[in-house]
Amino acid sequence: MSEATLDVVGIGNAIIDLLAHAEDQFLVDHELNKGGMTLIDEATAERLYAAMGPATRASGGSAGNTIAGLGSLGAACGYIGKLRDDELGAAYRHDLLASGVRFTTPMAGDGPSTARCIIFVTSDAERTMNTYLGACVNLTADDIDEALVASAKITYMEGYLYDEPHAKDAFRRAADIAHAAGRQVSLSLSDSFCVHRHRADFLDLIANRVDILFANDSELLALFETDDLDAALEKVAAMVDLAAVTLGASGSVVVRGGERVTSPAAHVERVVDTTGAGDLYAAGFLYGLTRNLPLAECARIAGLAAAEVISHFGARPEVPLREFAKLG
Repeated sequence: MSEATLDVVGIGNAIIDLLAHAEDQFLVDHELNKGGMTLIDEATAERLYAAMGPATRASGGSAGNTIAGLGSLGAACGYIGKLRDDELGAAYRHDLLASGVRFTTPMAGDGPSTARCIIFVTSDAERTMNTYLGACVNLTADDIDEALVASAKITYMEGYLYDEPHAKDAFRRAADIAHAAGRQVSLSLSDSFCVHRHRADFLDLIANRVDILFANDSELLALFETDDLDAALEKVAAMVDLAAVTLGASGSVVVRGGERVTSPAAHVERVVDTTGAGDLYAAGFLYGLTRNLPLAECARIAGLAAAEVISHFGARPEVPLREFAKLG
């Protein structure tokens, strides 16, 4: 088995985020599901964009945010995601390459435009996401770069991508390539609504192809259809090698076999925008894991990375996380 040259390769929806502040009444008026992620068509995306206030534009997507966070910590990463060769696609590709991420997925010359997520952030820092998947729907197993996946210690896949049938084949192919190369596979459940949509498929994927699972408490409870977090933790510990579960202001809990490690949430002066909190938690945790750090230290770095991103607008770090997390 050859030595890995990358720490993590992320596979996900390559999405441009459009973020703006909004009042709760705006969400009511537009019948938006507060705190959730709703899939929308292009016409709805255009309507919501026209109705929103001044917007901030940034490259996003769950796995993309995680990869950006890993890069900010000093990790070597790759990314697989489908873009259209339009203005938004060119901007996304530029951001990846400029941050040193290996990106080899061919850009589509026709078909749907590059994906975008219309995000409304209310005064309580809750984010309501409305996603037009666009070109993301055309990611297939053929887009999985075998050499890229085989070169990474861990392949990280976002659950949001599972909304497309082709993506399921892509996930399975990537996982099989990673395992054949002696690497590990990780999955983020992404969203409790996403779990409800794909619960059976997720359980099959987790049981047969996932080594490391990321979830928040509501997602894990939805996966096992229970209100008992301890019971859910016991079930997931029996299915995967390692699971890291975030608990909001209560921090996180990590389970590995019979081992359970709890970690408090990092202090934040003011929570501005929770967009990307789980993505950056995964970034910090994977950084520690690829360096064989103790689980408690992985969770500490993860919590600090999440704390940085919720202290400002947007889902990617504003300061170098390597310095913020006090890494040597």
